Amino acid sequence: MASTVVHPTKEASAPSLSSEKQSFLSPVTNLYTRFSEWRRSLDLPNPGTVENLQKEVKLTHLTNFMFDGAKADLTKSLSMVPAFQVTHSFSLGSQTAPPAYNFGAVYATNSVFLQGSVDHEGNVNARCNQGWSENFISKMQAQLSHQPGHSMLQLEQDYQGRDYSLNFKAVNPSPSDLSGIYIGSYFQSVTKNLALGFESLYQRQSPELTELATSYLAKYTGTKKDWMATAQVQPSGILQTTYWQKLSDKVEVAADLQVIAAPSRRDAIATLGAKYDLRMSTFRAQLDSTGKVSALLEQRFAPTFAFLVSGEIDHFKNAAKVGVGVMIESSNLTPEEMGAPPQPQII
Repeated sequence: MASTVVHPTKEASAPSLSSEKQSFLSPVTNLYTRFSEWRRSLDLPNPGTVENLQKEVKLTHLTNFMFDGAKADLTKSLSMVPAFQVTHSFSLGSQTAPPAYNFGAVYATNSVFLQGSVDHEGNVNARCNQGWSENFISKMQAQLSHQPGHSMLQLEQDYQGRDYSLNFKAVNPSPSDLSGIYIGSYFQSVTKNLALGFESLYQRQSPELTELATSYLAKYTGTKKDWMATAQVQPSGILQTTYWQKLSDKVEVAADLQVIAAPSRRDAIATLGAKYDLRMSTFRAQLDSTGKVSALLEQRFAPTFAFLVSGEIDHFKNAAKVGVGVMIESSNLTPEEMGAPPQPQII
């Protein structure tokens, strides 16, 4: 009786190859699993984005809120869910900018944010944020201008991990020769209070002319989240440090120090500021080492009407600026549609 010989087929040899591959990668996967479990056991917080590294200081100082002349913002809410509103902005009498009119609109849902504006000269600004998940957001900003060199397109991708954040930006990218400005950043929590990171900028004006620069970042947050210190070192010889503290529920103070140690310039600028949140008003005051003293008062007489007064005195240049403004909000929606609690009926 002849014996039957069974030859191994490809299907029979496939599991052996797969098992060999798994056994070869098992040390790497085990190491990665242990490392992930170790990081999870540390329970480190998300450090936030590099873009918002000095967010608290900027909200306390009035550098981004200062204005002169007269301005008026008229806002009308057309819908709450989804949020949709339009704004008419007027400004005139400024010492640094000509009279201007701007029309803007905002549309927002849980995952989409759209913002656009156009001024009296036809310059268009647009912004779009698309949230694919809580941690993965795509952003786009565009500016169209009739002036040469003022148009801009920025594409951005942001990812928020458990204890780190990643961000990549491309400003005016060109697919033909890859020219443009590319910025990448990484921010990692080292402890529950300390976070370290870096931001690299790659500028490619032409295939022959490129530039790469990397700045290093650090942020230390108090255990109670009531104070924060940051530092940023740029390769061009610039060091910027900030300190922010919340003294009470209504009072916040902030300090900013910028040191320039470049071969062509050596300088330092220090700025101190405070913000007071009262029941129906917000007051900001600021003092810097260049001799400027500034103040801004935002007084709300009603939930839909606010009056603003700003002033700045430059003691070294013997100059002063004053600004007044109003913000008016209106809506055709009922208080229930606006989200206000229903008023009790008096019988």
